[in-house]
Amino acid sequence: MNRLIEVFLVVFFAPIWVVLLLVIASLVFFSDGRPIIFKDLRAGLKGKEFALYKFRTMRPGQEDDSKRITKLGKFLRKTSLDELPELINVLKGDMSLVGPRPLPMRYISRYTEREFQRHNVKPGITGLAQVNGRNQLSWEEKFEFDLEYVSKRSFLLDVKILFKTIQVVFLARGINEKADTTMSEFRARS
Repeated sequence: MNRLIEVFLVVFFAPIWVVLLLVIASLVFFSDGRPIIFKDLRAGLKGKEFALYKFRTMRPGQEDDSKRITKLGKFLRKTSLDELPELINVLKGDMSLVGPRPLPMRYISRYTEREFQRHNVKPGITGLAQVNGRNQLSWEEKFEFDLEYVSKRSFLLDVKILFKTIQVVFLARGINEKADTTMSEFRARS
């Protein structure tokens, strides 16, 4: 999607998402304390590192993710509201509304040459993998959807993905991989 159109959409809908941002930030603060925002280094366009912003949904600690997630965090993840701060990443130019999801920097060395092509476009808040199964997909399936998006991307495809995202989020489809709270770690294949 054209950058000007993305910025226009984000700014146009700012009265809605900024209010939501403030309400959720207050809820996170009063229920779970600080930090409110979770910042993680992710791989962007051409594999360049950037800081991704999300609402914090877990308590700090070394225990299992399913035990660290907060009650509010479960709700935020189920509704995808934890990803609302990524609109700031879109305004900064680190991300697009639509594209492959940005993954941790530590995965960069694990990609095959073909898989790395997912970085030929900016990462997105939503993408083909997110509207076709999300965390219920295997890593191989996710990467296939990412590569399909890279090869077929167009304004019409982006609009279609955005509308399908609204359906997927409303129905809370594909949030968790089986019984796990988060997607399993991506491992390099030998």
